[in-house]
Amino acid sequence: MSLQLSTSIDIDAEPGIVWQVLTDLDAYREWNPFITRADGTVAVGQRLTLRMQPVGGRGMTLRPTVQEATPGRRLRWLGRLGVSGLFDGEHVFTLVSRPDGGVRLVQEEQFRGLLVPLMTRSLTTHTRPAFEAMNEALKHRVERTPAAQPG
Repeated sequence: MSLQLSTSIDIDAEPGIVWQVLTDLDAYREWNPFITRADGTVAVGQRLTLRMQPVGGRGMTLRPTVQEATPGRRLRWLGRLGVSGLFDGEHVFTLVSRPDGGVRLVQEEQFRGLLVPLMTRSLTTHTRPAFEAMNEALKHRVERTPAAQPG
């Protein structure tokens, strides 16, 4: 069984600036309402420690492994609850340059495993809104960065 959550937001900044904020894990506690604490190195093969707080749900700490870290383009990690196949989540941030300038951030996660049917309601009720809240907070943080300002 699987479930995919996907959200997106347009950000008025260059991909490199969005990438810089997205990968500054130490600063997450200052602005991120979903991933309230993040430690580790954003590099393929590295394990991150992420404290996640779904909207109206119970927080949890996960230790995903970075699968892809392409500067200005894509960050992808894979987390597991217990053993592989029980409840796996592949989280992806994709930055797409817009023709009119700026970036569209797409945040999505593919959940797979035996526990997905039991978690579907919680994921759509608590986790999806947390993605949206993070998107808005990232947009706000990036757009008030001096380097993002025109001129």
